[in-house]
Amino acid sequence: MDSHTFVLLLLPFLFATAAAADDVAQGPTPQLSEANLTRILEKGEQYTTLLRLLNTTRVLDQLHGQLRDSYDGITFFAPTDSAFAKLSPGTLNALNDQEQTQLVLYHVLPRYYSLATFQTASNPLHTEASGPGGAYSVNVTTGTAAGSLVRVSTGVVDVPLSNTMLAEFPLAVYSLDEVLLPEQLFGGGGGGKAATGKQASAPAPAAAAGKKGVAPKSDVAAGPSAAEAPGTEEGDESSTNAAAERGSTVVAALALMVVVVNI
Repeated sequence: MDSHTFVLLLLPFLFATAAAADDVAQGPTPQLSEANLTRILEKGEQYTTLLRLLNTTRVLDQLHGQLRDSYDGITFFAPTDSAFAKLSPGTLNALNDQEQTQLVLYHVLPRYYSLATFQTASNPLHTEASGPGGAYSVNVTTGTAAGSLVRVSTGVVDVPLSNTMLAEFPLAVYSLDEVLLPEQLFGGGGGGKAATGKQASAPAPAAAAGKKGVAPKSDVAAGPSAAEAPGTEEGDESSTNAAAERGSTVVAALALMVVVVNI
């Protein structure tokens, strides 16, 4: 058998080896078809106000990016339109853009929690909202029996999870009949009545607290990127390693062909 014939017979094996190395380097791609927060809320048909806030604050884009890059997943608390209607008139308008962003981020936990994992979670749980004092937190309480009621407490309101809209990693979405109000924006004690509309003066402390308790716009923008950095760096390193492996495979194949031809 001459060298040219041997090379022709060897080519399919070399191409198959390179293709296999490429598949290994890329690895499995997470299935995120169900982890589309917009589609989930639109399907629920009672989250118009929440969707508007998610879009105007640009938090929706941030969350979709985290779902692509995060290894911890996301838990999202979704207040209904009725929940927002319970707020005193003018409550949302009394918040500036930065405060509205923090209010929306307060409904996001930077990891996936199923109802079962809430049972063993250690309080307080940090949300993605933050200010000069650090991350805003919530406390979660559950009953002793599996599947019993889960409640989220902010220090201003205490809200049960009304139903599970999605609980499949990397995204869990739970519907709420009240808006979660952080103490940093709404204060404690009587401020909780803002959620029910029983105290018309509640938004005034909210506006005052917002001037002291929320991060400047640069901090708001910096928070999410810091949370995503580990996943992004790891992804870049993986891409670099994958390219190196594919290059090594091709070089080895070419070198083998040259050796065989010389024979």
